Amino acid sequence: MTNNTKQTSKKVAHLASKTLHDPKASATAKSLAASALAQSHSAKQTSGNMEHKASEVLHSNKYSQETKTLAASVLAQSNKDRTSK
Repeated sequence: MTNNTKQTSKKVAHLASKTLHDPKASATAKSLAASALAQSHSAKQTSGNMEHKASEVLHSNKYSQETKTLAASVLAQSNKDRTSK
């Protein structure tokens, strides 16, 4: 499998940290934030489950722009060789 060398940007890492500390943030937002932070300064890639969750967020109207930003970052760091189900 090909490694994706993209990493979370400083701006998105800051948003992720802010989200994790926000008691009003949804579980989905916190999950995406944790994934984004795990990929900051790391060669880690997004798991298949997180890819699915991030995709659902991006296709939904119920999530905030901040949550969609986290989802987009997580998807950008996915494994490019993984095939769609």
